[in-house]
Order: sequence, then C-alpha cells, then structure tokens
Amino acid sequence: MSKLVLIDDEPIFHKIVQMTLKYSELSHQATYSYDGEIVLDYLEEKRAEARSLPDYIFIDLYMPRFNGWDFLNRFQKIYQSLKKNISIYVVSSSVDPRDVDRSKSYPFVTTFISKPVMKEIFDNMAASMA
Repeated sequence: MSKLVLIDDEPIFHKIVQMTLKYSELSHQATYSYDGEIVLDYLEEKRAEARSLPDYIFIDLYMPRFNGWDFLNRFQKIYQSLKKNISIYVVSSSVDPRDVDRSKSYPFVTTFISKPVMKEIFDNMAASMA
C-alpha cells in the first residue's frame, strides 16, 4: 500500500484531495500537512527506515513561512541519504512557465501538476504501480 503526504496551506485543497483519494486505489495511507518543514524533520529522523517513509509527496510551491521552494532546496540535501526513493510532485496554481522549468530542474521531482489535482492523475499513478 502506498503512502502519500500532501503539503499545502489551503485546507480546501486538503479536503479535495481527501475526497479524490477516497475513490482511488492509490493510497489509504495519506498524511496531510500545512508545514513542509515538519515533514522534512520527519524524513531526516526516519531516513534509514524505508517502511516509515512515504512513496509520494505532493508539495505546493507558494505557502507562507516555509514554501515549496524551501522544501525542495532542503530535500535536495537529504534525498540521496533516504532508504527509499520518494516521488515528489509539485502542485501549484501557478501558470508561470518559469515555475514549471525551475521545479523540473530538481532531479527528484517527478512532475509539475497544475491545481486542481484531478482523479485521473491519482488513477494513472495507481496504474503505474500495478
């Protein structure tokens, strides 16, 4: 079973993803956070425990205090030490092509997804795991 972490500052987006995943085979083990720094602290603490690490992280770019860029920059320093490859999906309402290009410059970023996330994206991810 896949583990997913969603990091976003919008409660309504958390609810949309929860409702979407309710009908998806992707994950029944989803964690929702408003703070990417807390997630990074957890990843660093559990870096040697593959079973404790998520399979997917969805991160919003523009959040107050600790934004998605901060997350990606810090994750870049630790991702090679993690005992599991984690697929990072950048999720943003940004339509700026520079944000798309910049996010794809990180070697661990799987893709850039424009909000709102659609059920088909989760279904495609689940199908690729089968």
